[in-house]
Amino acid sequence: MSWYVYIAKSRTNRYYVGITTDPQKRIIKHNSGNGSRFAINQGPFELLYTSDPFIEKSDARKREIQIKKWTQEKKENLINGEWK
Repeated sequence: MSWYVYIAKSRTNRYYVGITTDPQKRIIKHNSGNGSRFAINQGPFELLYTSDPFIEKSDARKREIQIKKWTQEKKENLINGEWK
């Protein structure tokens, strides 16, 4: 099973960074109010970025934590393909 890091943007213009095995299904879950605690009252969400697949969940989690520490500008650069 492959894991992906994803970035979604909320209606309040905040970025949400998470991991999942299916980014599209995860966004649907966020938008239905059954996602993370952060997602409650923040949706709808738009999927903006999906990473290349990770084989190990732990590797995806490490990347998620790294990206969560980034500034909004750095996240936007990643979304726009200007950063890896």
